[in-house]
Amino acid sequence: MKSMRLVQKVIVAVLTAVLIGQPALALSRVKDLVSVEGIRDNALIGYGLVVGLNGSGDSLKNAPFTQQSIQTMLERMGVNTRGSTMQTKNTAAVMVTAKLSSFAANGTTVDVAVSAMGDAKSLQGGTLLVTTLFGADGQIYALAQGPVSTGGFSAQGDAGSVTRGVPTSGRVPNGAIVEREIGFNLAAEHSLKLSLRNPDLTTASRIATAVNSFIGTPVAIVSDPATVRLDVPADYRGGVVALLTDIEQVKVTADQTARVVINESTGVIVMGSDVRISTVAIAQGNLTIKVTETPEVSQPGPLSSGTTQVVPRTKIDVDESKGKKMVMMREGVSLQSLVDGLNALGVGPRDIISILQAIKASGALQADIQVIG
Repeated sequence: MKSMRLVQKVIVAVLTAVLIGQPALALSRVKDLVSVEGIRDNALIGYGLVVGLNGSGDSLKNAPFTQQSIQTMLERMGVNTRGSTMQTKNTAAVMVTAKLSSFAANGTTVDVAVSAMGDAKSLQGGTLLVTTLFGADGQIYALAQGPVSTGGFSAQGDAGSVTRGVPTSGRVPNGAIVEREIGFNLAAEHSLKLSLRNPDLTTASRIATAVNSFIGTPVAIVSDPATVRLDVPADYRGGVVALLTDIEQVKVTADQTARVVINESTGVIVMGSDVRISTVAIAQGNLTIKVTETPEVSQPGPLSSGTTQVVPRTKIDVDESKGKKMVMMREGVSLQSLVDGLNALGVGPRDIISILQAIKASGALQADIQVIG
């Protein structure tokens, strides 16, 4: 009996070790990998006025468009200000933007972003007046109005000032009311396109295979690395909406191209796990000369006629990086080996950027380098 329990414990331990030793697959939902053609946001834009600012608005002398907008608004309300000199600083001209989804119904609300156009110092405490928001087709889709919420502030005195964040931009939560719907009848569609957020032929093929295996019939076909066409079976219960709901939760292992992303302005480096390099030798070293001035004060002796003198003392250190040696990278090394090798040289992120670019130029880096920033 004891021997049987011992055997069971050994089997459990072996299976646990095997399972832990296996690499975990990065499974992602189809919902997170693709977007459905036709289900998208639409950009809206408008021009308006923010009023109620505490002297932090546009100076009308430098922003004539603000004065023209104020005069036009007042004329609509029966107030004639043509020919008069306006000096108010409580108003700012702004651009108003918003995103309208495909299924936003009349009367629903969306958030809007407000950004100053003139020389206003801050939009804090202001109220956006009624602003029409237009789509790319020139039609009015929403009306925006409401108090502006800013994430920054600005304060100043006679001898200094302080600014936190960006006080010249803000948001109006639920500030726009939808007046026109975007016509898209999803339930009437019989064929849709799934657009990959990161186009890749292997990922597209895996999505089509997983969807067909889940449904049981070949409903998904790969059109190109960025598109999977989905045909809705005529007898599928619930139609296209039910089909999309079902396949959204299907798990797929996404593939990716070996890529090194470099931000030269911040020194950030991101490397994918599939980055490989051929056999290459790397050496890095810089000549650094450090000059330190430590002047000393020389005091004359008692009862002497001498004067106090400042005696210069200069120390020069030369670092030729003699301790840094050449490192050999073997054929097809992994990302971890590459990082360990570069760290062994004692180099920083900005030097690593130069090394990676040099490896790519030599043809030894099997990956794309994308420089941003």
